[in-house]
Amino acid sequence: MVKDLQQPQPLQQHRPLDLDAVEAFVRIAELGSFTRAAEAMQTTQAAVSLKLKRLEDRLGCRLIERTPRHVELSARGAAFLAPARELLAVHQRTLATFAEQRDRERIAIGISDHVAGPDLPALIARMNAHDPGLVIEIRIGSSGDLLQAYDRRELDVAIVRFHADRSDGEVLAEELFGWFAAPTWQHHAGEPLPIVTLAEPCGVRVMASQLLDEAGVLWREAFVGGGVAAVSAAVIAGLGVAALAPRMLPLGAVDVGARLGLPVLPQLPVVLHSRVRGGRGREAVGVLGAAFGGVGPG
Repeated sequence: MVKDLQQPQPLQQHRPLDLDAVEAFVRIAELGSFTRAAEAMQTTQAAVSLKLKRLEDRLGCRLIERTPRHVELSARGAAFLAPARELLAVHQRTLATFAEQRDRERIAIGISDHVAGPDLPALIARMNAHDPGLVIEIRIGSSGDLLQAYDRRELDVAIVRFHADRSDGEVLAEELFGWFAAPTWQHHAGEPLPIVTLAEPCGVRVMASQLLDEAGVLWREAFVGGGVAAVSAAVIAGLGVAALAPRMLPLGAVDVGARLGLPVLPQLPVVLHSRVRGGRGREAVGVLGAAFGGVGPG
């Protein structure tokens, strides 16, 4: 028995539509010709006819009325044309979104607060200028927290202070540290030295406190900041002394270590940890490393 496509046929709900067949139908409807539709799809007229037949079989109705001289939509074809166009448009938007996400490579970078410093905006601008299509995600935190995030593979790159329990990573620079205070700040003899520092965990905090203890210097916490910017502000406000790298200094801060007889602070390495091995991210890491390679003395 021959199926009458003029009569509505049961629609099989669970079979998806063939997008190529839908496109063939839309092309025929818009161009009014099987031949021109085939040319637009870079295929043959027979292939276009077969695609349309499969779509009509799938929907259970005739979509195109064929005559020797022209092609026109059936009533059901006219009703299906707008949804068919929308289906193809959604498909194209989906592919475009995927392509955009694929092309816009992302790199997650963690930078220690004691390393980032005031040059961070210039660094971000430099990386963006090198590759505007690269999505840069930057997290600022303590070296310990960032290394843990790096080990959990939450970060692709971590630039941190040297940790004694780590032997991996590339040393970018050795950076001097000093004891800094506001120019008008005075230490009252006989009183514990007021120290301005970052909150735990902070490797610089641990180093500074150990050196003070070993030197027999009495000290107390005067201010605990959530970041180097807060520590710098407290120094200028005259709350006490902080162990900082010179490039982190707020305007006007002075080194009071020699005057107060404080222990000499060692140079601390800036270390790069990276699992990026190729692609655009590798070039970005090179730009990043070159920028921090110039933070040391001299």
